[in-house]
Amino acid sequence: MNHSARSIVLIGFMGTGKSSAGRLLSQRLDWPLFDSDALIEKKLKMSIGEIFSTLGEEHFREEESDVVQRLLPTRPSIIVTGGGVVLRGSNVVRLRELGTVVCLTSEVNDLQKRLLCPSDRPLLQVEDPGRAIEQLLEKRAPLYRAAADVTINTSSLSPDQVADSILDALAIAK
Repeated sequence: MNHSARSIVLIGFMGTGKSSAGRLLSQRLDWPLFDSDALIEKKLKMSIGEIFSTLGEEHFREEESDVVQRLLPTRPSIIVTGGGVVLRGSNVVRLRELGTVVCLTSEVNDLQKRLLCPSDRPLLQVEDPGRAIEQLLEKRAPLYRAAADVTINTSSLSPDQVADSILDALAIAK
C-alpha cells in the first residue's frame, strides 16, 4: 500500500530509535520534522527531565496531548512522539488522523543496553531501571500494537537501516 501522501508518525518505546529515524527520514524526504518532546521542551523552556521532576508526569502528559492535538502540518511530515503518547486514546486517534503510524520496537535486552548506560530518562530514575523498562514495556506493548499501521523491530538495525525499512514498508521511494 502506498502511504506517500500521508505524514509518517513514529511511535514506540524509548530507545527504539524514533528520534534518529525521524531525523533521517526528514532529511531524505525533505519533509518537516515535528518532535513532540522537543516541542514541549521549547514551550515550557525546560528539559523533559526537569518537567518530570518539577511539574510531574501528569503535567507532561497533558502537555504531550496538547501538542499532539494542535499539530497541523500543512504537508506530509515526519512526526516523532514520546514513548508514552499511546497512554491516552485521544492521542492515538489524532496521530492516526495525521498519518501512517509506524511503531518501532526492540527486544527488551537491547532496550536495556541502550537505555541503562547511564540514562537521563525520567521514568528510569528508580532503584531498578532494568525492571522499570520491563514493566513499562509490558504495559505499553499492547497499546503500541493497537495503534500501529506498521511495526518494525529495530534491534539489529542501524538508524539508516531503520529509515530504509520504514520507507520500504510504506512503499515510499528512497
